[in-house]
Amino acid sequence: QVQLVESGGGLVQAGGSLRLSCAASGRTFSMYAMGWFRQGPGKEREFVATISWSTGNTYYSDSVKGRFTASRDNARNTVYLQMNSLKPEDTAVYYCAAKRNAVYGFTYYRDTSYDDWGQGTQITVSS
Repeated sequence: QVQLVESGGGLVQAGGSLRLSCAASGRTFSMYAMGWFRQGPGKEREFVATISWSTGNTYYSDSVKGRFTASRDNARNTVYLQMNSLKPEDTAVYYCAAKRNAVYGFTYYRDTSYDDWGQGTQITVSS
């Protein structure tokens, strides 16, 4: 099992930026595909971004494309989500997730693809 700990959440004004971090345990972190998901108030959990292992391929939901950037530092066992031009509708609890035994270079947007989840971190964007 992989333990994931998110950090970097908080309150920000619309148009502002935040960077989330997700630190992972596990000796083979570089072989995990990683994903970011969010759940807004009264909403179902939705896909935000994913990054493959090794190649660093990324894939984003349409709602965040061009504003959010996922990246990873395998030496630090950490994945990041840089969020720019934040909007009130980005308000949600953000979760990172890990998929062990991912296919090289593949990205995964379905939450059912992931094996391990963090506890979540709250992002609130004020208008």
